[in-house]
Amino acid sequence: MEIKTTAFFARVRNLPEKIALVIPPSPFLLDERVFMSLGILKVAAVLRQAGVKVEVLDFSGVKNFTEAASDYARIRTDVRWFGLTSTTPQLPAAAKIVQAMRAVRSDIKTILGGPHITLVNAAFKREQLLGIKGRAVEAMKQAEEMFDVLIAGDGEEAIFLAFDESGPKFVDADEKNSPLFLDDRRLTELPFPARDLVDIESYRYSIEGFPALSLIAQLGCPFACGFCGGRESPMLRKIRMRTSANIVEEIVHLYRTTNRRGFMLYDDELNVNKNMVELMHLIAKTQKDLGTEWRLRGFIKSQLF
Repeated sequence: MEIKTTAFFARVRNLPEKIALVIPPSPFLLDERVFMSLGILKVAAVLRQAGVKVEVLDFSGVKNFTEAASDYARIRTDVRWFGLTSTTPQLPAAAKIVQAMRAVRSDIKTILGGPHITLVNAAFKREQLLGIKGRAVEAMKQAEEMFDVLIAGDGEEAIFLAFDESGPKFVDADEKNSPLFLDDRRLTELPFPARDLVDIESYRYSIEGFPALSLIAQLGCPFACGFCGGRESPMLRKIRMRTSANIVEEIVHLYRTTNRRGFMLYDDELNVNKNMVELMHLIAKTQKDLGTEWRLRGFIKSQLF
């Protein structure tokens, strides 16, 4: 597959040989092993495509996560860069993970991306515009003190700028005019999330009794509901669409590599997709084709064994 992010990682002369990406636990959830964190797995896929070795520390549902993080940092001395994703409720756990790793390793570099810093950045910009110093200013200051590099917005290509030792400590990929802000074409060209880097079998989502997986078909929601924390963030507001063919290609890929037969489109607003009817027809056709393939595989197996 052709690497699409050359323009970005080519600017970094010393890409790390290996990086560990970290998913903090979410103890506020009834079951942390339902939906895997796809955003950071998309980043993992792009890094692997660029030749970086990636390991994922998935602490979802792990009680002794600080001990596990400390052990990993101490034992895996060849990993210097750690990238964490975090929602706001996950941030205390993310902070504990970094503290535990730094207690045993003074040379590590940490990157924070994900919803929390993206929303803080959007609120920070608003406070700057209004000329006030509120909670967002304080939250941004705390994040800067806690992590070495912050990435707001689309992280798939922005991650490469974080490795530049002389580069910015804050990468803003949440500007529509930024070259780091994904458009429809680049979103479609991204490799599928690296789900193989987590324990898929430990995730318990099912549809009508069939083990299932989620996928992200599009990004963004154009509405500005008062209860939504993402209404100030371009990344979370601007609609970006993958092609119908690309979405179905991922479904088929997951079907053939994980043997999953149930899939949920984990998108904010499916009804804004002008090609929704086309997508539904293509899914229906693919379902029929795969059903034929499934029955044929069963026939062949029964004949051979």
